[in-house]
Amino acid sequence: AVINFENVDFRYDGAEEPVLSALTLRIPEGEMCLVIGPSGSGKTTLLRMINGLVPHFTGGTISGTVSVADRSTAHHRPRDLADLVGFVGQDPFAGFVADTVEDELAYAMESLGVPTDIMRRRVEETLDLLGLTALRRRALRGLSGGEAQRVAIGAAMTAHPRVLVLDEPTSALDPSAAEDVLASLQRLVHDLGVTVVLAEHRLERVAQYADRVVLVPGGGRPVIVGTPADVLRDSALAPPVVALARTAGWSATPLSVREARRSAPQLREQLSGSTDAETVATSRPERDHSSSAIELRDVRVGYGRREVLHGTSLTIDGGQVVALMGRNGAGKSTLLSAMAGLRTPFRGRVRIAGLDPAVLAPHDLVTTVGLVPQQAADLLYAESVDLECRQTDRDAQLAPGTTAAVLARIAPWVPKSAHPADLSEGSRLAVALSVVLAPDPTVLLLDEPTRGLDLSAKDLLIQVLREAAERGRTVVLATHDVELVAEVASRTIVVADGEIVADGTTRRIVTSSPMFAPQVSKVLAPLELLTVREVESVLARTLATSERDGKDQIS
Repeated sequence: AVINFENVDFRYDGAEEPVLSALTLRIPEGEMCLVIGPSGSGKTTLLRMINGLVPHFTGGTISGTVSVADRSTAHHRPRDLADLVGFVGQDPFAGFVADTVEDELAYAMESLGVPTDIMRRRVEETLDLLGLTALRRRALRGLSGGEAQRVAIGAAMTAHPRVLVLDEPTSALDPSAAEDVLASLQRLVHDLGVTVVLAEHRLERVAQYADRVVLVPGGGRPVIVGTPADVLRDSALAPPVVALARTAGWSATPLSVREARRSAPQLREQLSGSTDAETVATSRPERDHSSSAIELRDVRVGYGRREVLHGTSLTIDGGQVVALMGRNGAGKSTLLSAMAGLRTPFRGRVRIAGLDPAVLAPHDLVTTVGLVPQQAADLLYAESVDLECRQTDRDAQLAPGTTAAVLARIAPWVPKSAHPADLSEGSRLAVALSVVLAPDPTVLLLDEPTRGLDLSAKDLLIQVLREAAERGRTVVLATHDVELVAEVASRTIVVADGEIVADGTTRRIVTSSPMFAPQVSKVLAPLELLTVREVESVLARTLATSERDGKDQIS
């Protein structure tokens, strides 16, 4: 095996319990290993052990041995393993050292002394492989989150490491870009024998590519290792196709849409023969309110000389949950920034609840519009989670404990004494969500709100957003998470190159698009059912109808 964990225990300084306990794991060469688990369970810690960031950079107490290609991480620091292990963390911007995309792709090779002619060829190959050619001379600081993630992956790949470690590599990528990246990783594994270890919450994207799954349950409990089908079959973290298989009672556990469609004809026939399917498929009407919560008229926004939004006009009523979708760099985050008053248009106007957000006083702003950006850490500045919650209560003039109560509902696992910088990406996002949700703003803007969240945390967030909409609040989500959109959004707007190219009900938009359709929709097409919950609802109604008809016949 190229990666070996032998009876490893690890505990962070001051922690009450170990993150990992008695971990023994061997990962052979040329394998794609998927690491899953609840938010904050220790997945990132496990990944960082592979290149020595844990404990050389983080501190903490470790016992047992971790080795990569027979090099012990106890005696080799991250720089000593750089030729063996390429690492991409959850925040790609944190790992950048150059100014432009092209320079960043070349940096690791320069550090390793790769000859110039080889370096040039690899940069060109990587630009083509990850669809970065148009960005080659762009400044890194001007990239979208998804573009930055692709650059970070490319920078790790150019050095041709034997092991590639990726922490949520598709979390900020649009569905098409995610497929391209995963296909590239699969080629590295199959054709070049590279060992890829990645942690992901978007299991619907990656489960079908993995050779094995490592489930990290958290709390120092033993990890579970097995094939994807064996581990996910009974797991609460299962992707929609696995959950659909359970609901339908299939004996096989599908990991891809293709596998699920092969098992679905009988279920599709059963559902299509039910009048309840049409009832469920039209059960998410848009709320009709007389007053608009968000109004944009001919809005043009740019960065320097580059115009990003080209005359955008949009009206969103109160009580709607609206999804913004589109490719990386399409202008979704810029649109949210304009709505929040953070970026002033050089033409057009923005009104939130009839007010210009750019001129509102801070207290009025937080109760009118709240934005959770892609980089959740931008909102957090206190020394602990508890202090962050208390400061939010004071700033927004809320009753003491209000923000802490919101956090306890969304992410009860987050320790109140922890420094926000020490939290996992998902836990940090949960704290930022709580800070913005607590003042209960009229308009709530969320940029990639499920990044780093496991399925249970996502379900809690969905419930919170539904309740906000029922209170008349307006929620706008910029997201690549098609499963989230299918669950919660009543309306979907597709943005491309700074312009709105599609706008309609979520069911109509996503079922007409191969890129944005959720897994259940693809499996059951042409039926317009989007989620496992909708399938369960139809089956339950069908069963109730059959039982009622049976009783009527008996009587």
